[in-house]
Amino acid sequence: MKNAAIRAAAVRALFVVAAASAAMTACTPLQVVTHTVSTTESRVPAGPYKLDADHWSVIFDVDHFKYSRFAMRFDRVTGQLDWRDGGMENSAVAITIDASSIDTNVPLLDKMVKGDEMLDVARYPDIRFVSTHFERTGDAVGKLTGDLTIRGTTQPVTLDVKFNGYGVDPLTKLDTIGFSAQGSFSRSKFGLTSWFPAVGDDVHVRVQAEFDKPRAGASG
Repeated sequence: MKNAAIRAAAVRALFVVAAASAAMTACTPLQVVTHTVSTTESRVPAGPYKLDADHWSVIFDVDHFKYSRFAMRFDRVTGQLDWRDGGMENSAVAITIDASSIDTNVPLLDKMVKGDEMLDVARYPDIRFVSTHFERTGDAVGKLTGDLTIRGTTQPVTLDVKFNGYGVDPLTKLDTIGFSAQGSFSRSKFGLTSWFPAVGDDVHVRVQAEFDKPRAGASG
């Protein structure tokens, strides 16, 4: 009985949140709860998409004294996706990360990583990734290779990418595409050699991203 009451309370809470969102977006709670996406790439309308400012994450992690993989995130990222007929194989993406937005959850370490021993954000404010090639490995998955630029050095990096799906977002009413990606790179290839071997050379990358298609006539 207790578990049933908890589940009922959770359902009621979900509908309260959905109803509040619906009041602001002219979307019914049912549309929110029953929303689905398609993993058929051919259904995605071609055209330019922009990274949803509120729904993304970029996380790097590195080995720390062999104790753990120490994670850090970036708080400011912009991106553009040119979705073309043929899906991921014919499309292109460009991502710009504000290097000064790195967040290790340790203020002193943030300052050190931003300094000239590592990212040197005063001279190199941006980290850039520009896709160059996509190799399909299965349905809605593949390997995306691109040019990654850090601290003024550009090297090719390959990410495993999954197309999570396409749909019309029930809240924004915009065509929306979602992706997950992960991969790794050697930081020493970008001149980031400080603190090795205490801090490992292999940097793991994890990305979650939603892209929205701007309304016709929208500026910016």
